[in-house]
Amino acid sequence: MSGNTSRRRKEEDDDEKELSEGDDVEGEYELQDLNDRIKSSRGSRFNLIINEFRLEPFRRFSRRSVVNGIRGLSKGFVIHPDSRWYRVWTKFILIWAVYSSFFTPMEFGFFRGLPENLFILDIVGQIAFLVDIILQFFLAYRDTQTYRMVYKRTPIALRYLKSSFVVDLLGCMPWDIIYKACGRREEVRYLLWIRLSRVRKVQVSFQNLEKDIRINYMFTRIVKLIVVELYCTHTAACIFYYLATTLPASKEGYTWIGSLKLGDYSYSHFREIDLWKRYMTSLYFAIVTMATVGYGDIHAVNLREMIFIMIYVSFDMILGAYLIGNMTALIVKGSKTEKFRDKMTDLIKYMNRNRLGRDIRNQIKGHVRLQYESSYTEATVLQDIPISIRAKISQSLYMSLIENVSLFKGCSTEFINQIVIKLHEEFFLPGEVIMEQGNVVDQLYFVCHGVLEEVGIGEDGSEETVSHLEPNSSFGEISILCNIPQPYTVRVCELCRLLRLDKQSFTNILDIYFYDGRKILNNLLEGKQSNLRVKQLESDITFHIGKQEAELALKVNSAAYYGDLYQLKGLIRAGADPNKTDYDGRSPLHLAASRGYEDISYFLIQEGVDINVKDNFGNTPLLEAIKNGHDRVCSLLVREGASLKIDNAGSFLCTAVSRGDSDFLKRILSYGIDPNSKDYDHRTALHVAASEGLYIMAKLLLESGASVFSKDRWGNTPLDDGHMCGNKNLIKLLEDEKAAQLSTLSCCAHEITDRMYRRKCTVFPFHPWSPKEHGRSGIVSWVPHSIEELIKIAADQLQISNASCILSEDAGKILDIDLISDGQKLYLVCETDSK
Repeated sequence: MSGNTSRRRKEEDDDEKELSEGDDVEGEYELQDLNDRIKSSRGSRFNLIINEFRLEPFRRFSRRSVVNGIRGLSKGFVIHPDSRWYRVWTKFILIWAVYSSFFTPMEFGFFRGLPENLFILDIVGQIAFLVDIILQFFLAYRDTQTYRMVYKRTPIALRYLKSSFVVDLLGCMPWDIIYKACGRREEVRYLLWIRLSRVRKVQVSFQNLEKDIRINYMFTRIVKLIVVELYCTHTAACIFYYLATTLPASKEGYTWIGSLKLGDYSYSHFREIDLWKRYMTSLYFAIVTMATVGYGDIHAVNLREMIFIMIYVSFDMILGAYLIGNMTALIVKGSKTEKFRDKMTDLIKYMNRNRLGRDIRNQIKGHVRLQYESSYTEATVLQDIPISIRAKISQSLYMSLIENVSLFKGCSTEFINQIVIKLHEEFFLPGEVIMEQGNVVDQLYFVCHGVLEEVGIGEDGSEETVSHLEPNSSFGEISILCNIPQPYTVRVCELCRLLRLDKQSFTNILDIYFYDGRKILNNLLEGKQSNLRVKQLESDITFHIGKQEAELALKVNSAAYYGDLYQLKGLIRAGADPNKTDYDGRSPLHLAASRGYEDISYFLIQEGVDINVKDNFGNTPLLEAIKNGHDRVCSLLVREGASLKIDNAGSFLCTAVSRGDSDFLKRILSYGIDPNSKDYDHRTALHVAASEGLYIMAKLLLESGASVFSKDRWGNTPLDDGHMCGNKNLIKLLEDEKAAQLSTLSCCAHEITDRMYRRKCTVFPFHPWSPKEHGRSGIVSWVPHSIEELIKIAADQLQISNASCILSEDAGKILDIDLISDGQKLYLVCETDSK
């Protein structure tokens, strides 16, 4: 078995390697017949699982995968991007792109005119990039719309001219020569940064490495993140040094590096220091700043450096979040094997904690392992495939199986197609119990491979095998269709492959295909007649109970709407649920409150109806009563515990104010809605009243506690809107309220300030110069408003009757309470002792 498995895995690795090498290639594939391929794959999978679990001999299945080669040069002097020599060229130009991306910031910061050796190297690099520009005019590309390779030279050239030709050409200009020819003008050197566009080639290279399954994905991602971090700090280091060199030599001490002194070494004449030492100092400054360690040994000196560091630290926060987020994603998203191991570890801890038996332990571990071994063909693999294609795959795999199920005999093809699309495949080991007798079932199963048994359990606990379930049979349909508990326990006899359909999906399909639903019921009665003699009556009863409940719910709502209390009581006594809602989510209490029926509302409340239930539009019974002006019903609901809960209360209040209905506004304000609620523009109802000149509405809002200081998203207060409206009476009302609210805020602020600045002191009952052996414990007290109050408080607490003055630690008599500081030690003595 291990030899077969190793050979199979080796074949899969070889296939994956071939596919990875031809990942972005326009290959032509020879495909077998789709049905044959899929059926063969499913059979191979089932046999593989049987072999892995040693259930029966394994029959090896060989896959065939034909992957054609890649074109080299294509038609008429056009280069294919996957030709061998162009791949070599991309690796060669990648080396120059890495060099140019890292050297450009260094050239900008550390050199004003390249030395001869670096100048020659720079010219060679620019020539290489010029050659690359020429090659781009002959490089075929894949169209993003049709996903076909384009080999026509005119579209290729136009595409490149419209994209990055200008930037690439400017990057190849000999800016060092131009800089010297222009009289060493500093502005010319800024054009060096155009060459950073070559970072795109490095980025594309990393993207290709991430797609290559031969290279560890986590390793590639970590290397990429390290390169990003090093590149950002390298660029920042070069800019730090450039900022220092822009000042004249006489002002070198006013820069971060010129003012730097590490130990006995001084950087006062930093331009004369070795280049490597200057660069490492700059890189150290950039890394420490990026990590926000802030040792203080290197820091900004002038304003320009401060501004750049602020910008750099702000950028570093984003960069740090990017790096941490990517590292977290790499750690969390492990391989399939790691997820299996973690899941198994958690399951073992759970089984140990709950002391599960050996049998159920083996079943759990076996089932989890079975899921792991078979997960490579589960639906998760097909998530990125369009739904229509997934539906065709399901039809190819399962159509022949479902058509032969006796439950669907005579059903239409369209109905079976819908069933097939909703199926999920599962595997079960021998001994597992899928359904237990008496449980509520919400899944319908179809047997593809294997054998199961239906077991009846008597009252004495004895088991009796009722029947065996073989391929093309089903179970769970009686419980689902007849709305009864599962009649028998279903247990696996040998390794089974089952198709599962959930009850909700099955019911939704039956709601559309009524005729097929009737066919299924007839097939159920024919196929299960021997087991359904008693259950048939139960099914009819269940059906009529469901129908009666639906009719009763409709009658309850109708009685509540028309105010028929007598009929309503009769319906509820007959078993109708008063909490049932209609298609708009409206309960009988909603309807009674909106119509103003106080007696019906009280009766429904006594029956335990949810008094704060909301319909689909967010309306409660209390809100319905308020809208329709039924004050007596409102009082009843509030007395019974109803509260005014409105979704988006700000917009609701603004709409109410704009309608100008003062009575409605008064009612909703009286029942506790917050007058300062805001809408999506942060406007309160007072904003609307002030902007539209609604004096009465504004007065009602102010009387209910609306604030005149609320600001909308444009920073306007209601008073600002009132000034724009021009209603003098309204402006005066708002200004008077503003003064009153300011006065209230001032008083509150004074109280808060007084509490914040309260002082405390420690008072001892002896003279400060007394010997230590005569000392006694004192008390801690808040400092009152006068010395007399402090003496009285301390004398009462320390039980001293003749105390008359307070001394400081220097034995000075304190005459004013303001002379006492917070936490000061004081001494309570009599007047004679102080002398």
